[in-house]
Amino acid sequence: MDSSAWGMLMQGAWTTAWISATSIAIGVVLGLLVALVRLARIPVVHQVLGLYISIARATPLVTLVLFIFLTAPTMGIHLNRNVAGILALTLNTTAFNAEIWRSAFNNFSKEQREAAMAIGMTPWIYFRRIMLPQITITSLPGLVNEMSFLIKGSPAIAVIGIVDLTRVTNRISAVTYDPLPPILAAAVIYMGIISLLVWLQRIAERKANRLAV
Repeated sequence: MDSSAWGMLMQGAWTTAWISATSIAIGVVLGLLVALVRLARIPVVHQVLGLYISIARATPLVTLVLFIFLTAPTMGIHLNRNVAGILALTLNTTAFNAEIWRSAFNNFSKEQREAAMAIGMTPWIYFRRIMLPQITITSLPGLVNEMSFLIKGSPAIAVIGIVDLTRVTNRISAVTYDPLPPILAAAVIYMGIISLLVWLQRIAERKANRLAV
């Protein structure tokens, strides 16, 4: 491949990276909030969120992308391609993250809460200083795994015209009639992005383990 092809691949990789990173950042926070609301078991809200999670987890990502991009204008909401792609990825990953957070909360030791309350700690301080840090470390492998799945599923945004890494790969292949080099290059780039996530996860876990000693 020539330099222009590599430039196109880098631009596609950047598009994939920033759209995925934005969706991941929002999805992790929203997933935590959805998990907390579900654990509160507020009537109706609990059932609605449960239905959303079931639908989002069962719907293919490409279908969700198309649904949002094509349906929004019929309701008077005009989204550009990037916003529609981020919204679809966020709705998808939020549903999975919510279940990861909820599982961690359900498995958290109740004895720690009882001990915190016994020494006069308020529920908010207990949640912020004791529960949330431990829950975050416990959830980290599952969250990173979900991030990896989202990045690997992100080519779904190409169906609405977003020029991501996979779409660029297809364009280069169509021009050069030699699909192997761009496909291999794209595979290496995807592996690099996901390897970076795993590396950051390991650093976070090591730091957490040192603080716990």
